[in-house]
Amino acid sequence: MIHIFDVDLTIVRKTSAQYFISMALKEKIIRFSQVSHLLVDLLKYKLAFPDMNFIENTVKKLAGIKEDDLIRVSEICFHKRLKPNIYKGANELIKDALLKSEKVIFATSSFDFIIKPLEEYFGIQGSIATKMEYKNGRTTGYLTGYSFFGSKKKTAALEWMAANNINPQNVSFYSDSYTDIPLLECCGNPIAVNPDNILAKKAKQNGWKILRFKEVLGKLNG
Repeated sequence: MIHIFDVDLTIVRKTSAQYFISMALKEKIIRFSQVSHLLVDLLKYKLAFPDMNFIENTVKKLAGIKEDDLIRVSEICFHKRLKPNIYKGANELIKDALLKSEKVIFATSSFDFIIKPLEEYFGIQGSIATKMEYKNGRTTGYLTGYSFFGSKKKTAALEWMAANNINPQNVSFYSDSYTDIPLLECCGNPIAVNPDNILAKKAKQNGWKILRFKEVLGKLNG
């Protein structure tokens, strides 16, 4: 069995970008004015009218940031924000799958530099994550390819499966979000984790498994 996990609110308690932005503001590599519009995007998402290109629109305002700074802050963010907020249930699922030598990757709209320390923590690689474009070591304001949000995540995941000769029916996909329903419907074992109201309704209608995680690792865990 192949296990593909969404990250935000599925493995970690909040969104990985939310954790990163708070740390990036603290470290002064971005300004609030560059990300203030995300509050409106979050409201649209909660009202089930998401801007499917909000990531592309966001990075236009983030040109000129040093790649080294993004990597540095992502490491700080992981240890201070992401790791303590990993759900214990997700942690156990992933580690159990890896102990069985089953393939595990992430499929997330979050950026690869934010997700990389999480990959290293679990000892996995090759996840599907949005990538910034760089020139001379700084962000250009564009992506490499496209963001992996909503139906675009489905497209990227199916391309990954095809490239790795994986039948979607042999895939367990875990997600919290209604925006991932297109990919959940493609996989043989769709699993709703802490689902929002729209996904919870869909999961119940289709008889999909529903998991609810509450406890997190916390700051004292190794």
